[in-house]
Amino acid sequence: MSSQIGLNIAVLTVSDSRTVENDTSGSWLVEAIEKSQHQVIDRGLVADDKYAIRACLSSWIYDQNIDVIISTGGTGLTGRDGTPEAALPLLDKVIDGFAEYFRYLSVTEIKTSTLQSRCFAGVANGTIIFCLPGSTNACQLAWNEIIEPQLNSNTKPCNLADLIPRFLEK
Repeated sequence: MSSQIGLNIAVLTVSDSRTVENDTSGSWLVEAIEKSQHQVIDRGLVADDKYAIRACLSSWIYDQNIDVIISTGGTGLTGRDGTPEAALPLLDKVIDGFAEYFRYLSVTEIKTSTLQSRCFAGVANGTIIFCLPGSTNACQLAWNEIIEPQLNSNTKPCNLADLIPRFLEK
């Protein structure tokens, strides 16, 4: 088996109330990424404002050194939750199976409340983007069961790492 490709990942927390000090979801994701063979290349925290979210994501999508973006927060139905409205217009393609599988896995823990999750994934300018709920449990579920295996270039029959443009050119 060949060695896994290390990817450059940016983590964005969307919240009106969290700071870097109390951002448990973002901090957990950073630790999980650092324990994998990938690296955290940037980390941000923005208010739940459509234009602030879009500005941050757009700059990372444009950055050819960032392979993957994982955001946490702003995917619910209450208050100012606006990550889908900010990010979906930026996507070239939506990865429908991600949200479907995430909700399928979530139902064992949160039952029918999973229908309120507006998490999603997609691709923009060759950058893979995952937009997760803000709870640490949701981030752990998504990373452990879906994202980490799909970012592992050794996962067969296919994985998302094999779609990263800077590795396709080689």
